[in-house]
Amino acid sequence: MTERLGLTPSQTVGPYWSIGMTWPDGADVVPEGTPGAFWLSGVVRDGAGEPLADGLVETWQADPDGRFDHPDDPRGPRPPSVPGFRGFARVATGPDGTWRIRTVKPGPLPAPGGGTQAPHLDLSVFARGLLDRVVTRVYFADEEAANAADPVLAAVPADRRHTLLATPGGGGYTFTVALQGSDETVFFAV
Repeated sequence: MTERLGLTPSQTVGPYWSIGMTWPDGADVVPEGTPGAFWLSGVVRDGAGEPLADGLVETWQADPDGRFDHPDDPRGPRPPSVPGFRGFARVATGPDGTWRIRTVKPGPLPAPGGGTQAPHLDLSVFARGLLDRVVTRVYFADEEAANAADPVLAAVPADRRHTLLATPGGGGYTFTVALQGSDETVFFAV
């Protein structure tokens, strides 16, 4: 007779950010002094609405022309139109759950099957208690016409779309990530 053992608990993705996931350029998608640059800032909140002090936020985006210097860009890779543009940032959340990146607004992108996607950034959160990162999009609330035509945003229920909108103010934009709860951010399976 063989003895049956219980399941081994899963390992979450954190809290080892300071050891394995630092990024030398940190919060800078573009260098300081880049024309049109702004701070995209926010807070990550856990399921109880409390700030998440030991998370990591990662963003990636197209340049202002909606292009990527990457072979997977369907139009072919092209160097960015903004000097020093990296298209990527990675920052830890502060003790109060806050984070911020210096970036420029991305341009619209072609949508699969035709059409156009509104300017947006992809954003991942790595945090304690997660078995894998969660991924969302950050759209800009002041891009009403482009947002209305975006096929991904249109697929999100109307009463949940606000969780994907960064609001303008103070020379930049603000975006809150709620990992759970009644106002949970919409996350995508990627």
